[in-house]
Amino acid sequence: DDGSTDAAEQKAADSLEIGRIVPIYESAGQGRFTSRWFRRIIRTALDNLTPDIPDLIPQAVRLRLSLVSPREALCQVHWPEAGESFDDLQSSRTPAHVRLIFEELFFLELGLELKRRQQKTKTGIAFSLEGRAREAIKKILPFHPTEAQKRVLKEIASDMEKPSPMRRLLQGDVGSGKTIVAFEAAIIAMENGYQVALMAPTEILAQQHYFSARRILENAGYRVVLLTGSLEDDRKREIRRHIARGNAQLVIGTHSLIEQKVEFAKLGLVIVDEQHRFGVLQRFKLMKKSSDGEDRKSVLKSGETEGSSAENAEPDVLVMTATPIPRTLALTVYGDLDVSVLDQMPPGRSPIVTRRVSDERSAEVWEFVRKQIAVGHQAYVVYPVIEEKEESELKAAMKMYKELSKRIFPDLRVAVLHGRMEPELKDQVMRLFQKGEIDLLVATTVIEVGVDVANATIMVVEHAERFGLAQLHQLRGRIGRGAAKSYCILMTGGKVSEEGERRLDAMVRTTDGFKIAELDLELRGPGEFFGTRQAGLPSFQVANLIRDRQLLEVAKREAAAVLAGPNPDITQAEIDKAVRHMRTRWQRTYGLVEVG
Repeated sequence: DDGSTDAAEQKAADSLEIGRIVPIYESAGQGRFTSRWFRRIIRTALDNLTPDIPDLIPQAVRLRLSLVSPREALCQVHWPEAGESFDDLQSSRTPAHVRLIFEELFFLELGLELKRRQQKTKTGIAFSLEGRAREAIKKILPFHPTEAQKRVLKEIASDMEKPSPMRRLLQGDVGSGKTIVAFEAAIIAMENGYQVALMAPTEILAQQHYFSARRILENAGYRVVLLTGSLEDDRKREIRRHIARGNAQLVIGTHSLIEQKVEFAKLGLVIVDEQHRFGVLQRFKLMKKSSDGEDRKSVLKSGETEGSSAENAEPDVLVMTATPIPRTLALTVYGDLDVSVLDQMPPGRSPIVTRRVSDERSAEVWEFVRKQIAVGHQAYVVYPVIEEKEESELKAAMKMYKELSKRIFPDLRVAVLHGRMEPELKDQVMRLFQKGEIDLLVATTVIEVGVDVANATIMVVEHAERFGLAQLHQLRGRIGRGAAKSYCILMTGGKVSEEGERRLDAMVRTTDGFKIAELDLELRGPGEFFGTRQAGLPSFQVANLIRDRQLLEVAKREAAAVLAGPNPDITQAEIDKAVRHMRTRWQRTYGLVEVG
């Protein structure tokens, strides 16, 4: 009868749970499928597992790392043996967890390594660095490079000389001099007769690059153009004609560069700034612009082989980010890219002093701002929203602009900048601020990247607890660009969450972007930090890129060794089997074999 069946099931369930560590599963189906129900089902499934589940990791790797079998790992992770360390179970450090985590990371790294190797077989452009290119760099660039810049330029130049296409990520903190390095790479391409495309995520940043490039490069005869969505249609058509005919050598723009109508005559180098704001496919689209142009001719130059003409060669790609992350993680997230790091700041910059204050002390803050402006400096005041909402307690940029300009600083030149303004008005405000004709700029995070005004020495961030750590660090990077001492003031209002406290504490404690990024990564996790779909990261079942960073390094090393060539310990059949499994497992989520 039903009663005896229920009693038997209860007894069977109890026998699985008494006197041992048992897994807790999240209930589902509005409580109909309980943790106990899942335990019973999973126990039945494990009992029926075939004893010889194929192990797709090569035997030599398994033995070297003392990995348990797939069957043992699955059984142990769900039903740990008596005596297993509870701490190891909670921190995913049991032999069963290590096996499953390593397997996920190994096949990911195998795919990335295969992709990198495929990349090396593609036809690129072997740029020549002799003569004019080297001389042009020395003559044009008005700065004394840091040792880090010299090292990174050497890495980039070495890549550009090779017949395979460069795929390189340039990491550097805000203000470390990435743009100058990018211009050096652009000079190499232009001196070899090729066009360069530089794509930025916002119009303000694209314009900043455009003005910098014109100042540095146009006097030397290079033709620089700007293509953004806000331009008049006639002007866009004219610029597209110059690009298609090869008259425009350095083309700077936003997403407009990947529109179907944009065609390059001879694209040799693609530079993508703030890489984390673009998807893999957007970068891929811009790379493919090299084969869209209407004036493609097979021009051999020094160092090119017969098969690497302009007609069928892929352009070199340099992507830049001011969100620095640990090298192994960068190699995983930006899988097809080699990594260069600018870990040194140019000389002559004063450190930024960061202070946290309650908004109850706002009168003191405004008095301090007034004193700084009185000695000739400029200031930013940043708000998290443009307009106030009735239900929100947040101060808004527009309301505070009126308050600051009319009541607090009626005698100063105060302006406002936000994302909803017409592009022409935004340009006008930024130009006036850069010329020193605005004392105080009230803004939203539209100024987060790309604004470079050496005379601006104060950054006040209201409701700082509402901003992300990377955002706060980027905002702080807008100051400290000259020799004068700079101040970042983080104003908070109301109760701050525990995570908010950690963010603010980190900002006060360090200005090191690498340390900031580490903590941000830890707080948000890799999916949110990179934007999983943007970066192309797969969804892991067991692995965690932060927690399992050491295993990630081991997996990367082992995957490279498996594909490295003749190995007496690993058969070709094992390699083929592993690669087949990798393609099946990751192709949909990662696009490892198609993109890039």
